[in-house]
Amino acid sequence: MPRPLLTHAGRPATFDVEAINERGECVPTPIAGEHPLTLYVDKREVVTLMTLGQAPEALAIGYLRNQRLVRSLDEIAAVQVDWETDSVAVTTRKGIKGLGRRMGKRTVTTGCGQGTVFGDLMDEIESIRLRDDVRLAEETLYALLDAIRHHETIYKAAGAVHGCALATNEPGASRILTFVEDVGRHNAVDAIAGQMWLEDIDGSDKIFYTTGRLTSEMVIKCAQMAIPFLVSRSGLTQMGWRIAERIGITMIGRAVGKHYLLFTGRHRFVKTAMPTMLA
Repeated sequence: MPRPLLTHAGRPATFDVEAINERGECVPTPIAGEHPLTLYVDKREVVTLMTLGQAPEALAIGYLRNQRLVRSLDEIAAVQVDWETDSVAVTTRKGIKGLGRRMGKRTVTTGCGQGTVFGDLMDEIESIRLRDDVRLAEETLYALLDAIRHHETIYKAAGAVHGCALATNEPGASRILTFVEDVGRHNAVDAIAGQMWLEDIDGSDKIFYTTGRLTSEMVIKCAQMAIPFLVSRSGLTQMGWRIAERIGITMIGRAVGKHYLLFTGRHRFVKTAMPTMLA
């Protein structure tokens, strides 16, 4: 099956404006971009996303993937972004069966930048199976957090964004494969989901990192990408914890520096052995 036809229509991440500092000086200051992007599927309007616009094609693909509206990249024929009309048009090869019915049932969520999930939020939870033969070592977690700390980000320059990363899980080491920032954390995770499809990346042994809180929707999206390890510098919600327990995902919150809280999926986490105290 041929790959979908894509535009490459990313927008600049930041824009300079003038601001007055505490000394009364006028200083050029970078601020995060924010653009409306209306998604059409086979000429039917689906949603308008507020986005930085860095990877709009991957965002559109990942949104459809994580909303369970398409099952594979093969279903998509083209993704065409037009910033003059602030729109992205997705053309499928055979249409999406029951699209109207599935759009009619929405669950309002706590997501910033989005806020609805099509269909039943708990659909397919029971069918998700994550690998149980992979482990995350404490040293690898620390390596990931250090890599995130040193990563050049839009947040450091302009603030006002969330970041998500897909990283490798190696003995005592972790490499960031892709890092996406957006005005909403769900846009960032969806863009990574889209890139994983486009680059044929298997998530079954990877680590997903987010700066945002771990809500039910974030946990479900991570599981749908088959990623067993979910890490956040922020906290979590009761529903997020309950679903993570149910799926068996290894979820770590409040992860900054050498501090973390392991909430679920303890069987996959390997803590560094403490040195024996000598008498």
